[in-house]
Amino acid sequence: MSFIKKYLRLYLVNFLALWLLGRFMSGVEFLEGYKTIALTALVLSLLSFLVKPLIKLLLIPLNFLTLGAFRWLINVITLWLVSLIIPQFRIESFLFSGFEWSVFVVHEIFIPRFWAFVLVSLFISLINSFIFWLIK
Repeated sequence: MSFIKKYLRLYLVNFLALWLLGRFMSGVEFLEGYKTIALTALVLSLLSFLVKPLIKLLLIPLNFLTLGAFRWLINVITLWLVSLIIPQFRIESFLFSGFEWSVFVVHEIFIPRFWAFVLVSLFISLINSFIFWLIK
């Protein structure tokens, strides 16, 4: 697969993941709508190709000591860098309203900004993995 095709596929999947998160998570905001989502997906894709390998290299000792348990930190740092580069893209703390299903109850939970970044990066990874699994 050529580099352009691979990059374009990553861009479109990131765009879809960000759009879904913007619709369903109250802590994710795109101030200028689709224009900001497109720009955020572009920067996230670029950072995934250019900066993420460097961050992985810098965090090798930490990943080695924890047997890879801190790999999630790489995605959080990348997402934080994207939010610094694009001021119209915001991830803020939010209140999860909870839910109730049969006898299973999750109460209201306040999610601070750091954990909001962790959740958003987790959901982006899950959505990307699922979509890449579907299109292969």
